[in-house]
Amino acid sequence: MTYTTLISADQLQSMMHAGQPLRVFDASFELMNPAAGELQYQDAHIPGAVYAHLDTALSAKGEVTAASGGRHPLPSRERFAAWLSSVGFANDMQAVVYDRQGANYCGRLWWMLKWAGHDAVAVLDGGLQAWLGAGGAVTSGIDAPTAPSHFSLRAELRTLATTSSVAANVGRPTQTLIDARGEPRFRGEVEPLDPVAGHIPGALNRPFGLNIGAEGKFKPAAQLRAEFERLLAGRDPATVVHHCGSGVSAIPNLLAMEVAGLGTSALYAGSWSEWCSDSTRPVAQG
Repeated sequence: MTYTTLISADQLQSMMHAGQPLRVFDASFELMNPAAGELQYQDAHIPGAVYAHLDTALSAKGEVTAASGGRHPLPSRERFAAWLSSVGFANDMQAVVYDRQGANYCGRLWWMLKWAGHDAVAVLDGGLQAWLGAGGAVTSGIDAPTAPSHFSLRAELRTLATTSSVAANVGRPTQTLIDARGEPRFRGEVEPLDPVAGHIPGALNRPFGLNIGAEGKFKPAAQLRAEFERLLAGRDPATVVHHCGSGVSAIPNLLAMEVAGLGTSALYAGSWSEWCSDSTRPVAQG
C-alpha cells in the first residue's frame, strides 16, 4: 500500500516488518536554535532514519540556483534530487517523514518530495511522540551512511507559486492567500524574524497549529474540512496559495486541506520574508 498524506505509527511498523522498500526521514528542527534538531535526532530516532536538516538539506541559503527567495529558499529540484540519491533514496521507495514539532518541519520534506515528482511520501501522524506511544523502537547516535542510490526527478506534483505570480493576483478571485503565521505576526503587532511587520493584502489567517488535535495528531478529516470551509467562506479551494514566514510552517495547512479532501493547493515558498524584502510591495496590518 502507498501512503501519500498521513501514515500512523502502526502502519509504519507494519511496513517495516514486511520489509517493504522504505526510507524514514527525521526532520526535527528548532527555528531559534538550528543545531537542536540534529542533537534531538542523535539522542533518539527511528532506526534507519536519515536526518534532514532544514538549513542545509532542505534549503539553499546563498545559492544562486535557489528555486525561491526568503529566509529558507528552496534548493533547485536538481540539487534536492542529488541529496536524495546521496542518502540512498530511490524512486521505488515509500518515504515517511516525521519531527517532534507538530509536523512543522517535516512537512517541508513531504512537499519537496511531491515537488520532485514523488507521490509515495507521508507524514508520520503525531511524530516521534506517536511512534514512542505505539511502542516503536528508537536508536541513538548517528547511523552508518547508506549506500548511494539514484533518484530521478519526475513531473512536479505540487505547484510552486512565485512572488511575481502572487503579486499579479493580489485582490483577484483567482487567488486566495492563507497565511500560517500566528495572529500577532499576521496583524503586524510583532515581528521577531523579518524586517517588516504585517501581511500580504487580502490574505486569510490560519495558524498552522490549528490543524493538530489534543493528542498531537492531525484533526479528523471532517473537522478539518469544516474549519477550512468556514475560513474560505465560499472561495474555491483550488485558488488557495499557502504561505507563512519562510515557506515552512505553511505546509501543515496545505497538508491538512489534502487530508480534508479539498484537493491540492499551491505553496508560496518565499512567503512573507521574500515578499517584505522589497519596499514597493504592499503591506497590510490589522
